[in-house]
Amino acid sequence: MDYLPDESRRTLAKQGYHLVAHGAVKPCLWLNRSLRGGDQCYKHHFYGISSHRCVQMTPTLQCNHLCLHCWRPIDEPVGPPGDWLEPKELLDGILKEQARILTGYGGAETTDRSRLPEAQSPAHVAISLMGEPTFYPYLDELIGEIRARSMTSFLVTNGTRPEVLEALKPTQLYLSLNAPDEDLYRRVSNPAGDLWPRIMESLSMLKDISTRTVVRMTVARGLNMQDAEGYARALLQGEPDFVEVKAYMHLGKSRLRLSRDAMPEHPEVVNFAQKISDALGYKLADEVPLSRVALISSGKTSQKIPL
Repeated sequence: MDYLPDESRRTLAKQGYHLVAHGAVKPCLWLNRSLRGGDQCYKHHFYGISSHRCVQMTPTLQCNHLCLHCWRPIDEPVGPPGDWLEPKELLDGILKEQARILTGYGGAETTDRSRLPEAQSPAHVAISLMGEPTFYPYLDELIGEIRARSMTSFLVTNGTRPEVLEALKPTQLYLSLNAPDEDLYRRVSNPAGDLWPRIMESLSMLKDISTRTVVRMTVARGLNMQDAEGYARALLQGEPDFVEVKAYMHLGKSRLRLSRDAMPEHPEVVNFAQKISDALGYKLADEVPLSRVALISSGKTSQKIPL
């Protein structure tokens, strides 16, 4: 991790990130809730993914965006490492750290004794922790390694590297869309270069990709929660299976860039999602008020993932 400043490493460790060379894994809020017998995240409600059996990780901390709504704890540029770990070695390290995280639940009286053994046998890997995963040069092989171990995978990308996406076959491919047009995109995402055309290229590729596809929208009041028709026009280029419309949450570093007023209430999210759905000709299929998220479906693909 020599490419990462010491201060950043300390910040990440303090906030629960377990570093594995150039990658990282972190237990999410929902894993903790699920292991204590509580509710699970919206991915469980939408797609059937068990939060306590989900590994939240990234193969790289690099990113070419600095989004206003991003809560991640470091926002200075992170370069590539001198050497990249092979996928098997990286995944081994990630799963070892996940197992180490889970040891802390063994002696707690609040731990759900039926869910802990399940958590110790992960079933799903969310490649979504932070950074832009397509910068990892062996991403296709990493997804293949996850599949070979009988786990499903969600890959979240900002779509700025369409040449990488073409070869990828995760269980579900997410593309983040932060704005309906280039001007607003530049304001919201602060891209490192002229990347909007590349995002549009990636978006248009979705219709031909042979895996489940989702466009993820994080919407903030007074920022990018506008022009539902414009979003719909962009989305029609890719004809994704699903669209997730999720509220910006006033957390982490984003609090230095956006006010708490930018966090929309759930009814606002549902109302905006309905407008997009109507313009798309899709249907509003589901919602999770606790996470302030709504799911729009094309109706072409089963909502639940066969596990």
